[in-house]
Parts: sequence; C-alpha cells; structure tokens
Amino acid sequence: MSRLLPDIVDTVVPSWGVAAIPTISVMVCSMLTALPFIADAPLLPPFGLLLFLAWRLMRSDIWPVWIGIPLGFWDDLLSGQPIGSAVALWTAIMLAMDLLDRRVVWRDFRIDWLIGGAALGFVILGSALLTRALSPIAAAQLVLPQILWSWLLLPLAMLFVARLDAWRLRA
Repeated sequence: MSRLLPDIVDTVVPSWGVAAIPTISVMVCSMLTALPFIADAPLLPPFGLLLFLAWRLMRSDIWPVWIGIPLGFWDDLLSGQPIGSAVALWTAIMLAMDLLDRRVVWRDFRIDWLIGGAALGFVILGSALLTRALSPIAAAQLVLPQILWSWLLLPLAMLFVARLDAWRLRA
C-alpha cells in the first residue's frame, strides 16, 4: 500500500513537473501582460516579474543565477519590450540578490519586501529608461504608479508563491 501512493502522485504530477512549477508559473504570469488592457500610462504591475521575485525571495535555492536570461527573454517576447531589456535587468537583480544572500545573515518579511521593492523599482524604471527617450525624471513620474502598485502587490505574490510551493512539495 505504501508503494501505491508514490505511483499515484507520479502519474498526476511527474517529478519533472514538480521541478518546473516555479518556471511555468512565472511564464504564465508573464503572459498576463498580453491581456487587452488599454491605458495611457503603464499601470498594471509586471506579474511575471512579481512572481519571479517572489520565488527568488522565498526559495533562493531552486534556480541558478542565469535563470534571468531565459525568463527575461520570454517576458520580452510577450511584453513588447526591446529584446534583451528584461534579460539584462532580471539577470542583474538575480546577481544582486545572490550577492546579497552571501552578505546578509538573516532576513525577515520586511527585509524581503524592501529587497523586492527595490528590485521592482530598479527593473520598472530601468525598462522605462530603455524603451522611452525620456529624461530620468519624466520616466520616473510616468512609472511611479506602476512601481507603487507592484510594491503593494508583492506580499500577495509572495503568499501565492508560498501556497504554490507548499502544493508543489506535497505533490
């Protein structure tokens, strides 16, 4: 009877599927930017980036540092950003978070929220500067609502990732 249960779990979610859930969830959330939502200024948060940061903050051991390259490329393809902007920015935050993990002895929720908010602001402002020929002040004024919405939604993304991770590890 004890051997029957792993066989059932393996048929429902194969072992490669359990390992791929974080990557697939980021890719699906990156697809949300393709929804037909019309606005004069960027308002919706980058959902793929939110989940990417939440997975990295909650489980720093599941991805290698270079994962920002393929996931950033996927996000560039779907978001309409110039190819390579999310690749460079997501890889930069992965490198910075890896360096920060080596330096910081302990972190709690508030520090994770601060780190995630700084990374969100860096990527959103960096992509605005890369895609628009605006001054840095004009770009910051343009994307400030998006940065604030993203910063406020980061705890919900972390809660979603925690629940998804608990389900992933149970399967």
